Amino acid sequence: MAGTSSMIVAGLTAAALATVGYLGHRAADTVPPDLRHRSAGSPAPAPTAPRGDTRPTALPPRSGLGQRVVYSLRHDRVWLVDRGDKVRRTFGVSPSTVDPAPGTYRVTSRSGTVTGSDGVPVEHVVRFAAVDGTVIGFSAAVDGSAPVLDPRERTGGIRETRADGAAMWKFATIGRAVVVVP
Repeated sequence: MAGTSSMIVAGLTAAALATVGYLGHRAADTVPPDLRHRSAGSPAPAPTAPRGDTRPTALPPRSGLGQRVVYSLRHDRVWLVDRGDKVRRTFGVSPSTVDPAPGTYRVTSRSGTVTGSDGVPVEHVVRFAAVDGTVIGFSAAVDGSAPVLDPRERTGGIRETRADGAAMWKFATIGRAVVVVP
């Protein structure tokens, strides 16, 4: 019985890792145009075919109630929502390689300035989840760059522009709901 359970857990873990790698690769292909400039010293990204902007700006249906941050994994977009479903601000983000599962979370910690897992100084860090030891949160690179994603590395930093990061910092205080939608 224990051997069978171990094999099931190992199979599920392998499937989860493969899924995260695939999603990280897909996420790297959908970085918003306004966040595509590279970090200093980063290798140049491979050229890609132009894409149409398919990220809707309307608040996703079934994305919670009350004041909250809504994060769409599919569209790499965030909405800061006030009471009455009034959208205060929406903006595109550069995703991390590790995505939180869809659901409702709470802001658990914040840091004014730290060094990101990619070695870039970041500010306005708002953390809300963890996936297998990788902490997930929003941040803005001090130099304004977007990370160059490597799907083989586990990173949880969802990058915003500095202006969007400042708005998130002001809005997403400890305990604020963060709703992640597919």
